[in-house]
Amino acid sequence: MERPNAVTFRGEPLTLVGNELKPGDPAPDATVIRHDLTPVNIHAYKGHTLLISVVPSIDTSVCSAQTKRFNEEAANLPESVKVLTISMDLPFAQKRFCGAENIDKIEVLSDHREGAFGQAYGTLVKELRILSRAVFVVDPQGIIRYVEYVPEITNHPNYEAALNAVRELIS
Repeated sequence: MERPNAVTFRGEPLTLVGNELKPGDPAPDATVIRHDLTPVNIHAYKGHTLLISVVPSIDTSVCSAQTKRFNEEAANLPESVKVLTISMDLPFAQKRFCGAENIDKIEVLSDHREGAFGQAYGTLVKELRILSRAVFVVDPQGIIRYVEYVPEITNHPNYEAALNAVRELIS
């Protein structure tokens, strides 16, 4: 499914591929790639509260800030919470970024091969073949409890709303 004009990039309308997810939906499974090129399925995290931070590219200022912010916040969350950042960046670039920026509390994963995550979560930007900015919180049973599709890709997500959704699940 395509969603024309679902987001903008510097004011220009873009099309998102995939269904728009809502709280209460089951979290779709998708395979993404770790730094060492091994695949991992999103459902492998079932049993944990999951915060999924989706960014267009870690090499941009807002994406970098978003990744750093969630890495800092992850240090204050229990081990039962897993924080993932997913982008279309190559795993090699993600590994370099994480090393340079001391990103060590979250997992940074790549959707570059097939865009399977982007299609499953409705964040794949058709025109640019990148992921749009979004945040998902999934409970341990695999049900989505919080969704934010950031309407303008260059804007920050609502960090506090996402973190509050996580805190509600772990309290």
